[in-house]
Amino acid sequence: MTAHPVDEKLPALKMATTGLQHVAAMYAGVVAPPLIVGAAIGLSGTELTFLTGACLFTAGLATFLQTLGIWKIGARLPFVNGVTFAGVAPMTAIVASTDDKSDALPVIFGAVIVAGLLGFIAAPFFSKAVRFFPPVVTGTVITLIGISLLPVAFGWAQGPNPAAKDYGSTTYLGLAAATLVIVLLLRRFTRGFVKQIAVLLGLVIGTLIAIPFGVTDFGPVADADVVGFPTPFHFGAPQFQVAAIVSMIVVMAVSMTESTADMLALGEIVDRPADEKTIAAGLRADTLGSAISPLFNGFMCSAFAQNIGLVAMTKIRSRYVVATGGAFLVLMGLCPMAASLIAVVPRPVLGGAGVVLFGSVAASGIQTLVRAGLDKDNNVLIVAVSLAVGIIPITAPEFYHAFPETAKIVLDSGISTGCVAAVVLNLVFNHLGTQRDAQDVTHPMEAGEEIAPAH
Repeated sequence: MTAHPVDEKLPALKMATTGLQHVAAMYAGVVAPPLIVGAAIGLSGTELTFLTGACLFTAGLATFLQTLGIWKIGARLPFVNGVTFAGVAPMTAIVASTDDKSDALPVIFGAVIVAGLLGFIAAPFFSKAVRFFPPVVTGTVITLIGISLLPVAFGWAQGPNPAAKDYGSTTYLGLAAATLVIVLLLRRFTRGFVKQIAVLLGLVIGTLIAIPFGVTDFGPVADADVVGFPTPFHFGAPQFQVAAIVSMIVVMAVSMTESTADMLALGEIVDRPADEKTIAAGLRADTLGSAISPLFNGFMCSAFAQNIGLVAMTKIRSRYVVATGGAFLVLMGLCPMAASLIAVVPRPVLGGAGVVLFGSVAASGIQTLVRAGLDKDNNVLIVAVSLAVGIIPITAPEFYHAFPETAKIVLDSGISTGCVAAVVLNLVFNHLGTQRDAQDVTHPMEAGEEIAPAH
């Protein structure tokens, strides 16, 4: 019996190059949180490099858990796991509230461990929400994921430092545009293996083009050590403070909501719809990976939505490819010099490739919405309002400025707010006291099985 594409093991060279492509697509997202938090603490360059390497190492471990799985842990889908950006704001708030900055990381680590363990326990209960994610909801959420990620690509395209005078210069934007055009040309005029690694080739060619413009910095490679290991509790033993723990529990809830949406999205793309069992296993991998991460000086881990776009575009659905990417992440954590090679890729080059990757996610969401029955007024309203709510943090970043910081952790995530809005509106319009067609209100895996109307 032929293996499902998700379980397919590709030739070694193809596995390595496509796995590296996944790492290149998500590298900036992994290293940004430790760089921001480390800078807020005032870590030295050496300590900052150590913290970044630790986050790469733990991202690799979490990716192994998610893709390969053990027992009932891991969705066994082509998911890359890494540091969730949702935790940056509360972590910097923890840093600001800590008098002795040397205690900041231990406090963060203690809070992440507790949040991860509680999330692990809650995973099977949280996963039951999958029955409330019919196509009209999943399509909306997938579209929001892509839309929410596009500003990241646009930010990368403008340069590495928003405070710099040359931020958004024609040089940076030109490099981003050149990379985008290269990826598109490779996708249009090549075939087979070359077509599948078009993004990776685009990143390499874009980096080479950037050299004469002085944008490519090889300094990190020259300064990096060949071997390094994230010594457990390098920054001190975990400390457990109630306020910090509460804030990270909220982040964990947001992260689990986004991961659920991501798993539903990826399940549709790889033609293996994520059921309740799969989501529970995937959430266990996220939460256990988060609980383990602080032991090696890493932060909370979550599924990376940007890699969904890569799967959608390349059509390479093998989870072993992503597991290979996880191996590269572990290698980078153990070999700072290897990590620095990816760091050489200029942000504008990443931005150009990101437009394709993140746009592909939004397009996948639109494809799902086409199947959701938008000829019905109720579904049109659900999509319209949910998308509007979800893009508030993108189009009006200060919209929730008067709300408490804890509330803003949730509200500033357009994916989470849009997801909640879509679920609630679907219940109101398609379940409460109405007759529904099963095709419009059930998840693809539950065709013909309706949710009992609420009384």
